[in-house]
Amino acid sequence: MTAAIETHDLTRSFPSGTALDGLTLSVQPGEVLALLGPNGAGKTTTVRLLNGILAPDRGRATVLGLDPAVDGDAVRRRTGVLTEHAGLDERLTARENLELTARMRGIDRVWAARRTMDLLERFGMADRADVTVQGTSTGQRKRLALARALLHDPDVLFLDEPTSGLDPAATRDVIDLIGALATEHGRTIVLCTHFLGEAGRLADRMAVLHKGVLHAFGRPEDIAADLWDGVDAELDLGQPVDAATSAAIEQLPGVVRVASLPNGALVRLDRRDDVPGVVRVLVERGVPVYGASARPPSLEDVYFAVEARIAEAEGRPAGPSTAALLSGAIGGGR
Repeated sequence: MTAAIETHDLTRSFPSGTALDGLTLSVQPGEVLALLGPNGAGKTTTVRLLNGILAPDRGRATVLGLDPAVDGDAVRRRTGVLTEHAGLDERLTARENLELTARMRGIDRVWAARRTMDLLERFGMADRADVTVQGTSTGQRKRLALARALLHDPDVLFLDEPTSGLDPAATRDVIDLIGALATEHGRTIVLCTHFLGEAGRLADRMAVLHKGVLHAFGRPEDIAADLWDGVDAELDLGQPVDAATSAAIEQLPGVVRVASLPNGALVRLDRRDDVPGVVRVLVERGVPVYGASARPPSLEDVYFAVEARIAEAEGRPAGPSTAALLSGAIGGGR
């Protein structure tokens, strides 16, 4: 299968320093890639390079088989971009903003008018179609900007913080829509977000950038296998595990560590087959076990573990979440 997006040694610098350094990755058609990292990691530069807004200093990229540095107009005809800041014309109505974009793209007026109303209805904006954007809420602007990004039915979508400023109901609707665009309509999506829970629900693969360098790329479970040995089992005990019981569990063969949870314990084991032995010890000590289940690392766990590894390599203190990972409260780095 030909990759929808592919980069090799993609590099771009500015007078202030290197923004992207040797990025190499590929995204398959219909995949959702979570492009993650702190502010200044290189995410925005990556999106601009892939849309032909910037030219690379070194390396190459293809989007839908086209080189953005050479065929930028052709690439942008087939991609949609939602930036963190909507950039709407506040003097115009919601309908006029979309129809203006359609004219700029050379889209047939009749089709554009129908498509505009379809999108406004999908995003709950039909009742505000003829209301000027000035004075609308952040959530309404975000929904309108997302409708604009989808107006020309693009094959690839670049979404920068698509749910920031949305209320819970609108957030759920946007997440469901993004998922449907990939799974049902085959759209390829690059999702830049700080909301890791949302990324975990949507992403097939993740890429973690830090100071322009790619530190992890792949499926969360594959990255986790490289970061940690063994498996986690979550035990529902109805209460936190006490120190004496925790110590007894840690003496068992195959048990790496035990961490207390509000409703039980998280046990790191060499193998899944070690779970029954842990349950047996708990029962023998009179501790009720209401459930035991494998707990695969989430995208959030993996992201903070990668950040912890970066902090350790740079010799700097990790933040609270990454410090927990380094100390083994959630997992253990290799």
